[in-house]
This record gives sequence, C-alpha cells and structure tokens, in this order.
Amino acid sequence: MTDTAASTRDDSGEPRHDMSDVRPAPPHSPLTQSWEQAADELAARRTLWPAEVPHEPAALAAGPGIAETLRHWAATRPDAIAVSYYGWEASWSEMERRASATAGWLAARGVRTGDRVGVYLGNCPQFVDAFLAIAWLGAVYVPINPMYRAEELRHQLADSGAVHLIAQTGLRDIVDAALPQLETSVQVTWTDPAAVFLEPGAPAPTSGLPMPVPTAAEAGDWSAVLATGPAPAVPVDPDRLAALNYTGGTTGRPKGCEHTIGHMAYTAASALAGMGTAAVEDDAAPDVSLGFLPMFWIAGQNLCLLLPLYSGGEVAILNRWHPRVALETIAQRRVTRLVAPADGYVELLDLIESGEVPDPDLSSLAQCQAVSFVRKLDTQLRQQWHELTGVTLRESSFGMTETHTSDTFTLGLQENDRDLAAEPVYCGFPVPGTRIVIVDVDLNPVPVGQEGEILVQSPSVMTGYWQNERATAESLLDGWLRTGDTGRFDEVGALTYLARTKEMIKVKGMSVFPSDVEALLRAHPDVGTVAVAPREDAAKGQVPVAFVIPSPGSTPDADALTAWAKENMAVFKVPEFVFVDAMPMTATGKIRKTELIAQHLTPTSLPGA
Repeated sequence: MTDTAASTRDDSGEPRHDMSDVRPAPPHSPLTQSWEQAADELAARRTLWPAEVPHEPAALAAGPGIAETLRHWAATRPDAIAVSYYGWEASWSEMERRASATAGWLAARGVRTGDRVGVYLGNCPQFVDAFLAIAWLGAVYVPINPMYRAEELRHQLADSGAVHLIAQTGLRDIVDAALPQLETSVQVTWTDPAAVFLEPGAPAPTSGLPMPVPTAAEAGDWSAVLATGPAPAVPVDPDRLAALNYTGGTTGRPKGCEHTIGHMAYTAASALAGMGTAAVEDDAAPDVSLGFLPMFWIAGQNLCLLLPLYSGGEVAILNRWHPRVALETIAQRRVTRLVAPADGYVELLDLIESGEVPDPDLSSLAQCQAVSFVRKLDTQLRQQWHELTGVTLRESSFGMTETHTSDTFTLGLQENDRDLAAEPVYCGFPVPGTRIVIVDVDLNPVPVGQEGEILVQSPSVMTGYWQNERATAESLLDGWLRTGDTGRFDEVGALTYLARTKEMIKVKGMSVFPSDVEALLRAHPDVGTVAVAPREDAAKGQVPVAFVIPSPGSTPDADALTAWAKENMAVFKVPEFVFVDAMPMTATGKIRKTELIAQHLTPTSLPGA
C-alpha cells in the first residue's frame, strides 16, 4: 500500500478515501505474469457478479487510520452506540475517551510506537479498548488465544518480543507461570471482563452474562486505566507494522503474520463491498454485528472489531456463544449481521422449535452467513432459516491468517442453490481488489475445473512472517501467497475450496498444527518419539491423536499424559494418546502418518474403545 490512501470528495464536499489504488505494483516475472493473465481470464467469466457489489473496494469515511476513524465517528455520530455487552453500552464519543485513556496508561508504562503489546483476553469491551489504544499509539497488537496455557503464552510473548501484556484476571496463574520463563521483563495490566459493570452509571448485566460481576478488589486495573489522561494519537502510516497475528505451520511453532493498518483497512473495505454494504451515512440505521466469534482469531478481529469500526456500526459483544442469549441479543440490539458456524444456526432453530424461545424477534437480521466447520451448510438448513427469517443463509468466505481472511464473497450466488452443490465448500468470487488463481505443482495456472493449489494476491496479504525469512520466502512469491490449500474454479469463475493444508487439523474450526503439538509433547520426559495426526470425529470435525514411542525405561500412562497436556496446551489441542513400538518411515526418514492412521486408528484401538 502507498503511504496514504487516495482521497476524493462526495457530493457533500467531505473527503472520501478510496481503497481502489492499494494493489501492489505488478511484478514482471513470466510466472507472475501468467498468474495475472489467469486471474484476468477468470474475472471475464464472472457474468454473475451481483449488481450490489462494486468492482472496487468500498470507500472509507476517514481513510485507513484506526485512530482517525474512531475520532471521525466520535465527531459525526457521538451518541450512537458503538459497543454493547450484556446490557452495557458505550457510544462512539465514549469509545474515543476510553481508547485515548488506555493509550495514556500504556504510554505511561513505556509503550512506544513499534512496541509489541499482547492481549490475552476473551471477548469483552476492554478488548476493544486495548485494540484501539494499541493502534492509537502506533504500537503492535499481538492477540493471544485465552485458551493457551503457560508454554504457549511464553512462546508467543518471547517470539513477538512483547513489552506489555493486557490479561484477564482469571488467567493470572498461567501468566505467573509463563513470565519467569522469559528472558526479558513484561509488564502486565489486569482486567476482569465483567468489570465494566462496576463503572459509574453502568446497568446490572443481563442474565446472559456467563460470569459473575467481580468485586472492586477482583476487577483488576481497568478503573485506573480509564482514569488516565489521554495520550496523543500517532498519525497513521498505512505501511507500519500494526499486528502480529499468530498462525500454526507444518513445521515448528506458531509464526507471527505481519499485518499493517493498511491491511486492516483494505480487509474492512473489501469485505464491506463483498457484502453489498458500506459505511453508515447521515441518519441511516447502522449495521449491528453479533460479536461472539473470538476476537483474538483473525475472523473475529475482522467481524467484531474492523467491520464495525470502519462502517460506523455497532458490535454487540458476547463473551461466548450461547443460543438463547444470541436470540435475546439479536432482538434487543436489533442485530443486522450474523456470522456463525452452521451448527450454531441448527442450535437456534432447535431452541425455537423446542418452545424454549417460542417467538423470537429476528426481523432486524439482514445478512446471515454460515461457516462450514463441522456441519456443512445445506439446502434444508437454508430453507428452514429462510422460512423463519426471510433471509437467505449463505456460506461465508475463504481466507486465512496470512491474507487477513475475508478473501471471497458468495452474495448473489444462491440461485437454484448452485453454491450448495459444490463440495466441500463453495467460496464464490474474490472480493474487490483481490486476485486468486489455481496452479499445478510447477506453479503454472491450471484450466477451469482442474484442481490445484490456491494462490492469493491482495493488499491484505501479510508482509511476511515475523523474524522468519525462510518461511516468508517459501510462502510469498512476488506478492502472491502460496496458501497450501487445494481448490478449483468453476465455469463462472467461482472458487470451491477442496482441502485444507495437508498437515492442519481442524477441531471445531480451531486450527491445530501437528508440529506445534509435537513440540509441546517433546517437553514431557516420558515422550521419546511422537507423531500427531487427525482422527475424523462427528462432533468436532477432527481430533488430534498423538502416536508416542515412550522414552527408554519409561512407561507413560495415557491419562497422566492427558492431564499434563491439559496443563500445557490449549484444550482444543489436547490429543488422544496411542502408544506404539515403532514409527513407519519413508526412505528419506520421515514418519508415514497415513500408515499410523491406517494401522492404529481402528474403532477397537482408539482410547476408550
């Protein structure tokens, strides 16, 4: 991205910032030229492109800057609600005050432009405060999965070089175990997610709050944070590093994907365009997003933080998914945008059919998207949801942490359920400003209908992997990202996603990389050799299974290893254990995991069978 986004003026004379000029300058290698030609040929096939989706990314009201955008809405829509949370509300002017005060607190503790700040929280208003404040200072946001245990937390803090951590009080034991293992000191700011209900004038929480309101002594530092004098905002530089979003990999521990403010702004602009929406204007009713997807996750960052911010809408935060609370929140907050796993829609329908919530008000819903993690969106679920709401339920987008996700859209491609006929997941067209091609093993474009690796070029593709030049060189080619995922294009230029990265395991939508679990398990003294592979599971999609050759002289117990794993890794990574005498090997010395699966993952050999 260039230093500043292009600016034009709308009919009112106010500046409007165009994101259409953010495409990187085209490289000139013959291979890259073939990808560009293939992308152009695919674009020519897209005669079904919906009229409500522009061919250029949506305009942004205040340019790419996060602080600038926050101040814009605080000036133009000061009393409109920006964030709500189980009955608690904050307007745009209040969010500007909270963000600038939080920035002042961090600055007083030495956080400067370019410093990395970890955010180790579940969904809550303080997460939004922290995200905005970090950008306000020009620091680098490092979201950390709150399900991580001590070693996982230690690795991410050490790898990112974080100087400060904003953490949930309920995770104090994990933080206290991780920090002494670091070579450098990290300051910690504490908060309880429900501490917002102790703020002056705050209402009592609604019954859906999944945690008690703390006492003042239990609430952490946030009252002091918000009492801090504001820090001046650092002017936006769209190319400055703004976030390290960690992702797993087929080798080694999780890596930080380098993302800029420009990447975030383009993601919001192109995703809004792909939804056929834009920023709120004049007195129009804003979009309201149900914000239960985890904010530390790149998809949750987009849907719960960036889209509401750049569109001037509201995010109705839920700390976690609960179908009854979701129905109540949709009605109370007049939610317009809902993105949830397909399983979540089934739970909502079941709850209504059971009579527990017999007549929910879902009339505000305008856009509903399903994410096919465990259950796939099908025609029956679409029909049931349409009969209930009048809204056509459609598949969400293709994306990954390296691209800042939201790379495709499916709006307008539901006629005759053509999207649901694709297997396994139909992803639709690239969002405006993004190019996607399919290539063979030699990286040459393949004909329409043929399978191959998915390559993506967009203004939100990561700059690189943090302090990992080798991995960056292997993944980025002339600005195009090798995803490692398999897909194909159909005759109308729409993408179908066929298979995830070879090594990745998906547990209820959460990515588990065998190399990460293997590295953690090797720290146990009873584990000699270990190989982790997936087992298909009807409830979770997949679960990891660890095949273990015990260390010489040890006789590990599966229950004891499971208990140890629960203390040292996120619960969704905890594997089942299968002990083996030897590992089948390739001629080059690699473990044949497919043979391990075939030999040992039979119904009678699984743990608990």
